[in-house]
Amino acid sequence: MIDWLIGTAYAAGSQPGLGGGNAQWMQLLIFIVPIAVFYYFLIHMPQKKRQTERKKLMEGLKRGDEVLTSGGLYGRVTGVADQTVNVEISPNPKVRVKIAKSHISQITARSEGEEKIEEQK
Repeated sequence: MIDWLIGTAYAAGSQPGLGGGNAQWMQLLIFIVPIAVFYYFLIHMPQKKRQTERKKLMEGLKRGDEVLTSGGLYGRVTGVADQTVNVEISPNPKVRVKIAKSHISQITARSEGEEKIEEQK
């Protein structure tokens, strides 16, 4: 049954009076190629750039950095592990929480040692 449908569709597309199969493919490509280019340059590349910046942010996270979590908490990093970060959110009395690295949204201030290194450059 399927072979009959495929054969019929192929025969209809290859007859000279019915528009030929190559012309239909060219019309389809005229619409698909610009959409693929649009996707790549306006959606894929900026997303990839954001991912690399985020990865660099997580790798550069150090003790003493002040961070903002995705939950809206500000705090100072007291320890860094593979997947988690210890954050002190209140110095008096000391309140420390363990947060997943993926929930650190930004670094608001670098540690003093990091700032001195950047000033020397």
